[in-house]
Amino acid sequence: MLKPGLYEQVVNEEIIKELKNFSDEKKLLESIGKGEASKILTQYVSEIIEQHLEYINKGEKPLESQIELINKIINTVIEGLREEDRLSKNISLDGNMLLALLKEEEALPPGKKIKDFPRPISSLALSSLFTGQKHEPQLETEFNKEIRSSDRIDILVSFIKWSGLRLIMEELRDFTNRGGRLRVVTTSYMGATDTKAVLELANLDNTEVKISYDT
Repeated sequence: MLKPGLYEQVVNEEIIKELKNFSDEKKLLESIGKGEASKILTQYVSEIIEQHLEYINKGEKPLESQIELINKIINTVIEGLREEDRLSKNISLDGNMLLALLKEEEALPPGKKIKDFPRPISSLALSSLFTGQKHEPQLETEFNKEIRSSDRIDILVSFIKWSGLRLIMEELRDFTNRGGRLRVVTTSYMGATDTKAVLELANLDNTEVKISYDT
């Protein structure tokens, strides 16, 4: 049931029925902007698909059924493509996700497998909010895992404090010593950046530090 208030909701048939209970001067409708249409409509469809996938998840062979549904949606959306191009977009029914690849010439340490390589717990594809709660991933730990799995790091940050940098300094030193490239951009805004932190970074191998002195 729609209640008075602010909305940002795509109007569907269900909402149209409910809007009949409001006079024209009591409702504000606006056409979806051309520049935002793809993002807004994708989000709307995504929510519907997620709800239906949750429902399918309660049945038999939930993952396989979910993937089959998504493949049907994919084939409908890209119907205009050649058959081989459509099939190439279909999700494998085994439901696997690619998590890592190593260079062919990169040798694994004795007794190690690729699954033993460091990997952050938080998603690489989605944004994460770190609140410092005990049951959640810790920012320091996630940073260190990111550093160990990187071959290039760019840091853009308004200021750098030694108290925070020292938590990841050894990982950064190991990273640059093995040939990783580090670039840092920061500022001197309000004197918040610690000189020691900048000097420690500047003394690392393969590292470039730039500071904006615009006050």
